[in-house]
Amino acid sequence: MSKYTFIDLFAGCGGLSEGFYRQGFKSLTHVEIDSHACKTLKTRMLHYGYSEKEASVIETDITSDIIIERINQEIKNKHVDLIIGGPPCQSFSTLGRAKDENGMANDPRNFLFESYVKILNHFEPKVFVFENVTGLLSAKLNGELIINKILKELGKKYNLLKDPNDMVLNSCDYGVPQIRKRIILIGTRKDLNIKPSTIYDGIIKTHYNPENESENKSALKKYVTVKDAIADLPSLKPGDGDALVKHKIKEPNEFLLKIRDNKDLFLRDHVSRTHNEQDRIRYMTMSKNKWTFSDLLEKRPDLNHIKQRVFNNSYVVQWWDQPSKTIIAHLYKDGNQFIHPDYKQERTITPREAARLQSFPDDFVFEGPRTQQYKQIGNAVPPLMAEAIAKSIKENLERIKNV
Repeated sequence: MSKYTFIDLFAGCGGLSEGFYRQGFKSLTHVEIDSHACKTLKTRMLHYGYSEKEASVIETDITSDIIIERINQEIKNKHVDLIIGGPPCQSFSTLGRAKDENGMANDPRNFLFESYVKILNHFEPKVFVFENVTGLLSAKLNGELIINKILKELGKKYNLLKDPNDMVLNSCDYGVPQIRKRIILIGTRKDLNIKPSTIYDGIIKTHYNPENESENKSALKKYVTVKDAIADLPSLKPGDGDALVKHKIKEPNEFLLKIRDNKDLFLRDHVSRTHNEQDRIRYMTMSKNKWTFSDLLEKRPDLNHIKQRVFNNSYVVQWWDQPSKTIIAHLYKDGNQFIHPDYKQERTITPREAARLQSFPDDFVFEGPRTQQYKQIGNAVPPLMAEAIAKSIKENLERIKNV
């Protein structure tokens, strides 16, 4: 079987790459502007056996006039089978647009997809994967839907599905302990005998999620819960934990067997934030009583926050028996939307717990200080969902190779 090659654009810490590594793809280079994420990418490549010379990460602004030249210098005329990645999504997110008085119409990130298209059209890989938030489906620029502009540009040399709503995947359906809907644009080069629909059909759902529980119970496994993902981790109080501790899982479940090597004796980055006394009481009270933030404000008005935002999700407990809500990069600012379900711990989740809920392997090392680890984790594509995508693409590339 061939080792198909890929370039990862807007690579972040490498959640998308991780899924492709797991399916045997070979990275030629990554393009990423954040220095901490770049270190993480390099560390992970070394983990997978790339030499220092092969572990290629280009730390630069992708809008640079010489970006294609920089990539060419790195890959040295090697053939590119695949380009993957997704421009930063804040300007496309419904939350970002709601907070900005101009609906983020002036945000330069609206145009980063043009850099993706430029690189794609230069290298002309067989297939591309373009990931973004579902807010992209409704985001407008000068009254025009951005998605239509993106599809028009991407569709010049590549076949795409006609309806972008058919490109939305939920990570929960692929064994990730998290509800995370994302638009995954997959294009196939027009001269190849691969239909995009065939690739999507091959991204096999393995689990049902809480939203489609009734219709799919018989054919699929039950969604992976927060308990499945993090219940084995050592109990911590606020401010507790160490960057590296010994850890052995006594009874691994199916999810943990996928993300943890049974020879791994250590646990990384399971370190809790410190919290003020008021927040600790809020966390404990909400998790103990199974309350929402609205319940807390109604039944314990003394715990109202002076700077309380009117959003119902300012404080959110992630429940043991459900997948978590979408892990977000805002975690680096505070973890109030990710309160641990065990009321005795009185805290928000650690970087390792966030990584578990994103389906990152336990041996995945996030470089940089804790705030940067949270940001990298929150911005990433869940590796298990990425792997499901990679598996289908690989099968289709093998099929046309053998025709």
